[in-house]
Amino acid sequence: MNEEKDQKSIQLRVLLAFALSAGVLFVYQYFMVKPAPPRPPASAKTTAEPPPLPAAPAKNPPKPSAAPAAAARAEAAAGEQILEMDTGAYQLKLSNRGAVVTSWTLKRYKNESGGPLELVNVAALKEAGYPLSIVAGEKTPAAEVNQALFAVETTPRASSGKLTAPVTLDFRWSNGSVRARKTLRFARDSYLVEIESELSHNGAAVPHRLAWRGGFGDAAVADAATKVTTFYYDTAQNKVVRLDNDAAEKGPVVNAGNYLYAGVEDVYFAAAFSPAGGAASLELETSRVETAEAAGEKKQFLNGASVGGSGENKLRAYVGPKSLKDLRAAGSRLDQVVDFGFFSFIAYPLFLMLSWTNQWVNYGWAVVVVTIAINFILFPLKLKSMKSMKKMQKLQPLIKHINDKYKSLPMRDPKRQEQNKEVMELYSKHGVNPMGGCLPLVLQMPFFFAFYTVLTVSIEMRQAGWLWVSDLSSPEHIPIRVLPIAMIATQFWYQKMTPTTAGDPAQQKMMQFMPLIMGFFFYSLSSGLVLYWLTGNLVSIAQQWFINRLPEPAMEAEKTRKGKAPKKAGQ
Repeated sequence: MNEEKDQKSIQLRVLLAFALSAGVLFVYQYFMVKPAPPRPPASAKTTAEPPPLPAAPAKNPPKPSAAPAAAARAEAAAGEQILEMDTGAYQLKLSNRGAVVTSWTLKRYKNESGGPLELVNVAALKEAGYPLSIVAGEKTPAAEVNQALFAVETTPRASSGKLTAPVTLDFRWSNGSVRARKTLRFARDSYLVEIESELSHNGAAVPHRLAWRGGFGDAAVADAATKVTTFYYDTAQNKVVRLDNDAAEKGPVVNAGNYLYAGVEDVYFAAAFSPAGGAASLELETSRVETAEAAGEKKQFLNGASVGGSGENKLRAYVGPKSLKDLRAAGSRLDQVVDFGFFSFIAYPLFLMLSWTNQWVNYGWAVVVVTIAINFILFPLKLKSMKSMKKMQKLQPLIKHINDKYKSLPMRDPKRQEQNKEVMELYSKHGVNPMGGCLPLVLQMPFFFAFYTVLTVSIEMRQAGWLWVSDLSSPEHIPIRVLPIAMIATQFWYQKMTPTTAGDPAQQKMMQFMPLIMGFFFYSLSSGLVLYWLTGNLVSIAQQWFINRLPEPAMEAEKTRKGKAPKKAGQ
């Protein structure tokens, strides 16, 4: 391989690097993210025993006990009750057997299949237990408490079978030696819930946590189990730390520290538990539950968490969408749960621009408008780059002449340095930057990854439609995807209009395949990302049409010398 190819392949290498970058996204998304390998089931000592599925409410539910909370006597309900709650933001079902949640359905969102978005993985309840079950140490009666029939009192008192927020639910149970209490306060049209829990044995406080095991979030998405992680906000680091769920393969792992909040999440939803008084000592258990193998379904390994750590826990829980607006309203820096990644300095302003534009048009057209704006902002740099490429194109015969003079010399011949010197002097004389043609592509790469991040983590983009596209955050749900095909066609069109600096025919043929390579990688990416690139192609075509009609750059005439080729060293 001679240096002629090295001089001419600068732009090709950058283009290939970009294609490989897009390929990394594709490979990671579809091949590297796999379900966790099987592991032995978690120890029964640390897993809360699940209650049976709730029965229908008793016709004549018992009246709650009026005994004081400190009374060391038995206190329980005579039968099982199901309480239904509507807060405006979600619908909730709770059972007094264990004082747990049996259903938590968001009212303003649909799951991936278009049905109600149930945050509780109902299929895993038998193995995992219900949300808000108590998890305690080896010497405590946690399993007994989770099976107990709690006496329940509502404030204000319920006038019918269904409750409407604002309301407080107070669950109490005691067998004389063990006493447990859970209090939940629900606000209207809010994703925040105040939760208090107490557990004692013979008057001594028992440290415990409240669990949400067996998965979380939208169970209808592909590979839902792999998308659930645990996290906490570390005040020492001032950031959200996401934990490696693989560490819990051999059993639950407990992290403790001065946390602002901790919890469990999937891509678009979170359950974050904050100490009521602000940052405080908090325990977070990361756990895995192995589901039983059912007909037509394989075993799953579902991640989960439990949060607390004191004999008396006072928590504020945010259970809902990872929407910046709602998270900021909840306070406690919960908005940092939304991770815009390495290019956050571009991704976050980009998200704000899309959201602002969305006030007048839908998110699909917002992507189009913002992409056009970005391309026109970058147009002066693109114009300078195109002028440089045109000069490079005119210099190709002269560069070829220089390379031909030295092509007979070995690569390690010292006279090869003279070849590089002549080429660089030629560039300097005509004011050409050999990397200038790569500048537009290099500038687009951060925006590409920023768009990818926004479309991946922003719940505002989830299920956002545009024309025939039903969800901008996922590929088109049609047999033949129109956007990638249109992107390939416009890429070819734009490539034909753009001056090429490649003189080698083999290199030119390789460049012709770039639109197909890009289309292959983009075919399985989110339709919003493909729409961004397609719009950029169309704007670039219009800009290139304008550039091609500008006067040709003036260049000095260069006289080529047909002198003899330099002799090899030592001759």
